[in-house]
Amino acid sequence: MAELECFFDCSSPWTYFAFESLLRMQDEIGAAIQWRPFLVGGVFNAVNQSVYNSRDAPVPAKSAYSKKDQQDWARYLGLPIHYRPTVFPVNSVKAMRACIVLEPEDKLVPFARAAFKAYWTDDKDISQIPVLTGICDALGIDAPKLFAAIDQQPVKDTLRANTQEAIDRGAFGSPTIFVGGDDMYFGNDRIPLIKDAVLRRRG
Repeated sequence: MAELECFFDCSSPWTYFAFESLLRMQDEIGAAIQWRPFLVGGVFNAVNQSVYNSRDAPVPAKSAYSKKDQQDWARYLGLPIHYRPTVFPVNSVKAMRACIVLEPEDKLVPFARAAFKAYWTDDKDISQIPVLTGICDALGIDAPKLFAAIDQQPVKDTLRANTQEAIDRGAFGSPTIFVGGDDMYFGNDRIPLIKDAVLRRRG
């Protein structure tokens, strides 16, 4: 079993930060990470519809701080981002299915990183096939083969199963990270606690 699991969706800026932070932690302490693509929208629909309420009726002071907080993290991590891409929220289904298909080929991480960057830095709509094709071309991935694969029922079922598993284990957003299978953490700002938990379990 991997030391930690990360349930992630490329549609979330905080997940972009956590994804990169976990990769840096992996380089630093050699943590074994299992990446679990899922759909955060499915989680919101099931257990956290308050997210939609806050979008429909935002608290001005909280929204202003959220923008500052996001830009502070982006600066700290060296990841320039748009506070709100032109298309927001984005339908990330194709991208997340692609991550599932590419995992056995060890291409999940480079593809996800490129998808995060395309959406959050370059303001490209990652629900669109031409955008995903550009990512594939840059990474040497056979785009037509990938797009055929993401339409296969087992891939669709895996993404649904990952989403349901996250819900069943207590997730309410993205990123949701588990250390040792049962120790759950939510959000990019929990990375120091996650690192500590991994090291403590090693003894």
